[in-house]
Amino acid sequence: MVRRIDKAIVLAAGRGTRMRAPTGATLTADQAAAADAGAKPLIPVGSARPFLDYSLSALADGGFVRVCLVVAPGDAAIRDRYSSELRLERLEIAFAEQAAARGTADALLAARDFAGDDEFLVLNADNYYPVAGLEWLRDSGEPATLAFARDGLLRSGQIEADRLARYALLDVGADGYLRDVVEKPDAELARAHSALPISMNVWRFDSAIFEACRSVPLSPRGELELPTAVQHGVRAGALRIRALPIDAAVLDLSHRADIPAVDAALRSMTVCL
Repeated sequence: MVRRIDKAIVLAAGRGTRMRAPTGATLTADQAAAADAGAKPLIPVGSARPFLDYSLSALADGGFVRVCLVVAPGDAAIRDRYSSELRLERLEIAFAEQAAARGTADALLAARDFAGDDEFLVLNADNYYPVAGLEWLRDSGEPATLAFARDGLLRSGQIEADRLARYALLDVGADGYLRDVVEKPDAELARAHSALPISMNVWRFDSAIFEACRSVPLSPRGELELPTAVQHGVRAGALRIRALPIDAAVLDLSHRADIPAVDAALRSMTVCL
């Protein structure tokens, strides 16, 4: 019997430092204001809806019902939108607060009570993932991640090759399970492992991930990083994670220059929350 899941945790507490940096991108006044505030999930795109609306609609399309948004202290805009401003028909949304910006592993720990003893999905708030991939994770029956093909991520043209070279890589064994995570490789290491699939930080976990997040060391940036927690857990044999190969694009809303392309890509998308 396939163990389907319906819980998802969306990491939406980032400071948006890269989004605040000026570029020559042509933005609407509302887009510029949200970018200046670093509020990536709330940047209006497509039919002038916040980017997070589209990501949440994709989760609902993928069969997820119970969603926890991990937010920063005082983030009333996200809380108000999804608790009172919208009428939600397909999603039940809860909130968890990350007390300080200490990285994605720390953000996941903030949602420990929401996860309970269930398996759950974890994903970034500034990425729009393919619905088929979300469905695959829902139905995988075990902890898993999407292992993205390099060509698929480059195909849409929204993510350039130089940026892709900085993403974590997945070392997958012949049995289809992760052997290692190569986190934020330098240029030489990225070239040496150019055939490896790429992680876009979307995972199906069970409760074992929380111990990995609690024990992960600080990164050089002084943060507790989720890919590094997975890396340490896999190396120690505490985590067994299946890698699901997928040839598809992901929309990444990390920089101001991303906004026009993401805006255009989402104009034909229908949102139903």
